[in-house]
Amino acid sequence: MPRLGAKYQIEIDITSKPKDDYQTDEYDDIVVEGSGVSEHEVEVCICRKLRLPEPNPPQKGILSCLFNTD
Repeated sequence: MPRLGAKYQIEIDITSKPKDDYQTDEYDDIVVEGSGVSEHEVEVCICRKLRLPEPNPPQKGILSCLFNTD
């Protein structure tokens, strides 16, 4: 998150709450759950919420192409 704050010139507040606090109707949009979501997808979702331009997809290197890693 701090990298996104520097990249988009926005202020990021980090808070910690018990898990039960997030299981309410107020938190109806889950950005990430588990590890099946890439960092790029999280950034795109945040940009959409903040109505910022979406970032370009990361360019794949030769190793990513060979081993099909994301």
